[in-house]
Amino acid sequence: MKVQGKEIRSVQYLQERNVIKLIDQRFLPECLKFFEVKNYEEASFAIKNMVVRGAPAIGVTAAFGVAQAKIQNEDMKKVVKSLRETRPTAHDLNFAIDEMMKKNDCDDPVERAIEYSDKTVDKAKKIGEYGEKLIKENSTILTHCNAGALATVDYGTALAPIRLAREKGKNIKVLVSETRPRLQGAMLTAWELANEGIEHYIIADGASGYFMKNKKVDIVIVGADRIVKNGDFANKIGTYEKAVVAKENCIPFYTAAPVSSFDFSLKSGKEIPIEFRSEEEVLCMGDRRIAPASSRAMNPAFDVTPAEYVTGIITEYGVLKPGEINKIKEINEITKKDKGST
Repeated sequence: MKVQGKEIRSVQYLQERNVIKLIDQRFLPECLKFFEVKNYEEASFAIKNMVVRGAPAIGVTAAFGVAQAKIQNEDMKKVVKSLRETRPTAHDLNFAIDEMMKKNDCDDPVERAIEYSDKTVDKAKKIGEYGEKLIKENSTILTHCNAGALATVDYGTALAPIRLAREKGKNIKVLVSETRPRLQGAMLTAWELANEGIEHYIIADGASGYFMKNKKVDIVIVGADRIVKNGDFANKIGTYEKAVVAKENCIPFYTAAPVSSFDFSLKSGKEIPIEFRSEEEVLCMGDRRIAPASSRAMNPAFDVTPAEYVTGIITEYGVLKPGEINKIKEINEITKKDKGST
């Protein structure tokens, strides 16, 4: 991702100091600050408190956190428990931890974590290559939340096809849903698009229907925190509404996610655990309370979009219909067998 003209990753590992270096997303877009993680407790804090966010970036941070803890001879049961409890909805978190905890005494944990990070970036680039083909010349793309380089270490999931479409010279523009209550669209996605010089417009969450009904949107692309066996998926709160309105207006609706976001242990979206966050995120704007003192709030961070509203899922293996995701399971099983035979 380009930041002030330089290429940078949102999650990096400084081997000489055994430190994880994160772009601190809490301070964007006002200023670029970094958060250095020196142990698993700080890694857990960073994930829990949104220093780093986005399912793949959370996974990479956890992978580095496990490697760091192994070097520091920490109690790994305690480490794993701490990291797993930070964010319950994103599947990449558990996927990364499981990958890092596989027994192989010959492995250097840091090298394994770096490899995991590099593969995450490679997958994002592939998602971009497949997704770019879905974006036609002169298209307006609607996206929700932040599924760009900040959320995936580099390139992005939902933003990767947009970046590649622009690189290929396509004339496009992006409608960025603000994404209340934490405003990841207005603060983070818009920041990334601005850095890339991509034409974009921030819109209120409730304005998506207006633009879709009035034929101002050609395609919707969002990310995913967890995709389950029947094709249902969890993403930032407000995604479901956009999917319903898109279908009502015959607009193609895609979710983009790597294989690490697929959870075949769950049959349907009803089984996905939904994280509820602090009431203050809804009741306050920054440090200022905007609601009456006696008012309460409910704050689910995610919702589930049923497969029936999904045109396709953009993965590193291609664009699949929700009913075709068993192909991903087959690829995973073949990969596991190949690894076991080497």
